[in-house]
Amino acid sequence: MSHRADEVRKRIAKRKRDRGLLGSNSQDMSQRTSLFMSDEERYGGVYSPPTYEGGPGKNNDAHPLFRVEVFIFKILFSAVLVLLTAIVFKNGSPMFDKVKSAVHYSLEEEFQFATVSKWYRDQFGEPLALFDTGTSGSEKSENEKTELAELATPASGKVLESFKDNGQGIMVETNRTSVEAMNEGIIIEAGEKEETGLTIVLQHADGTKSWYGNLDKIDVPLYDFVEKGTELGKIKLSDNQKGTYYFAIKKGDSFIDPIQVIQFE
Repeated sequence: MSHRADEVRKRIAKRKRDRGLLGSNSQDMSQRTSLFMSDEERYGGVYSPPTYEGGPGKNNDAHPLFRVEVFIFKILFSAVLVLLTAIVFKNGSPMFDKVKSAVHYSLEEEFQFATVSKWYRDQFGEPLALFDTGTSGSEKSENEKTELAELATPASGKVLESFKDNGQGIMVETNRTSVEAMNEGIIIEAGEKEETGLTIVLQHADGTKSWYGNLDKIDVPLYDFVEKGTELGKIKLSDNQKGTYYFAIKKGDSFIDPIQVIQFE
């Protein structure tokens, strides 16, 4: 290693001598240790950091995280998929009916956020669970089983409009100021609806969705995960300290009677 360093120093000294840049202290400079060598002495020339400007004839300098040929292939593949989909939908042949159904399903079916979230927590635990909550694993499992044994009532009260009256949900009169989640899940909608006013839609791990409408205020952000019994929004009370809210449970494309699974009075 020392012999090679001496050769490098000699070559540098020779180049400087040819350029007329070598002074009377050339002998001392040639004996400098590698610890105090400049970049030019260490690398045998001016050091330039590697660049990643790819292009024809520059494969060695291509960016390690970006490949032009792969990017172009992805664009072409996407264009082919769009073209094939357009051909399928323009063609009225019955042989493409199954393909059309599959495309419709993939585009219209809601992603099951709650199911994926539950699977993740079952497999890996709570996200970013850095601190011990003080509850052992066995105690936590027993508590979860007890909580999931029955659904929470959003807000107890008197049912003013039954499921038979509108075929979707119920209207409940209550003196409570807020509604709570009937079960854990993901907030997939939070805003105004034409028929139910200010509404929250909560997606659950079993594929069902619970609706909480006619609210005065929403207290949870969109796509937030909430536990069972979490306060979702406020109910506007009248002068007699009574308010009404809308509640529905939907499974697949059909609504079910909430009174069959939850007791309100």
